[in-house]
Amino acid sequence: MQELLFATHNRHKAEEIGRLLDGSFRLLTLDDVGVSEEIVEDAETLEGNALLKARFLYLRTGKPCFADDTGLEVSALGGAPGVRTARYAGEECDPEKNMSKLLEALRAETDRGARFRTVVAYVDGKGEEHLFEGVCEGHIAESRRGTEGFGYDPLFEPEGFGGRTFAEMSMEEKNKISHRGRAVSRFVQYVKGR
Repeated sequence: MQELLFATHNRHKAEEIGRLLDGSFRLLTLDDVGVSEEIVEDAETLEGNALLKARFLYLRTGKPCFADDTGLEVSALGGAPGVRTARYAGEECDPEKNMSKLLEALRAETDRGARFRTVVAYVDGKGEEHLFEGVCEGHIAESRRGTEGFGYDPLFEPEGFGGRTFAEMSMEEKNKISHRGRAVSRFVQYVKGR
């Protein structure tokens, strides 16, 4: 079975993406290949951060690898938190603090439109770089709901699902419609077709 290296220490992300790979590949994470340091994500775009991580891992291992970066883009906030999504409330990347800050920022707003956007960067065995994007449109709920998922899932209501948040869906249901699911699906189709 072909191995794919995924530039993450986040077990939730690895689990979610592992399911999206549908058994076609063996997924390895940074922990699996002995890379313990955090990769600095200081680019100004999701594409830039995804490429930074994928390039770092490729240079360390010489193996085909991929990375993703995801941003929550809120209309009323001019697209923020965007590339700062995980660190919206501070460098500690605390999901509860991030959600609290977002709810406070939107307290007086009537426009709660938002979208999640994921970019997957893949560096193949020849060192060539490829990008894949997935977007999920939706809204920010007025309060947290649900217990599934991670990050902003208790606040994000994808369009067309009766106002349920990602955290009120099973991982399988979320993966079919999520930004990450769409980006990874495009990536997997590309890799399988090679």
